[in-house]
Amino acid sequence: MRQYSGAEPAHREAIYRLYMSRTARINNWDLVDCSAEHIVGAHLRDGKRSLLLRLAKSKVLWERRIAIMATFHYVKHADFDDTLRVARLLRDDPHDLIHKAVGWMLREVGKRSRAVEEEFLQQHAQRMPRTMLRYAIERFPRGLRRRYRLMPAEVARVVALGASNLTRGSSCGRTRPS
Repeated sequence: MRQYSGAEPAHREAIYRLYMSRTARINNWDLVDCSAEHIVGAHLRDGKRSLLLRLAKSKVLWERRIAIMATFHYVKHADFDDTLRVARLLRDDPHDLIHKAVGWMLREVGKRSRAVEEEFLQQHAQRMPRTMLRYAIERFPRGLRRRYRLMPAEVARVVALGASNLTRGSSCGRTRPS
């Protein structure tokens, strides 16, 4: 990573190409988290970031994690679009290592712009896996964290009770005490 940042453009290109040609050899989160931002994110900063979307759709866990972690480079420069785009694609990912990475990057967005993070959460929190949501809201004030944590439970409760309970005077799917 240090070699990449201090290298001439041709050498940076070679490092990037080598990294991308060896993604099949990446086998743990630490390798991704220590490198994706500095190599993939930095390399694509002024280039075609569509590769991030391709990686996010990969069947390979580590390539999906590279996609979201590479966006950390942009987040640090207050450029959130690609992070949010990749987070949307990965929202329903089945793997907890993706949930943690997406939640982490959303939290990083929120450190720089709470409004941007909350706008994303207002659209997606109800469908986000608990771990992803928990990571994303970790730095929110207690009451706001609680509101977001309860949000998916309330939606699930309403769905489980069905719309008929809502039409009989219940509030948010809760039945009135007898």
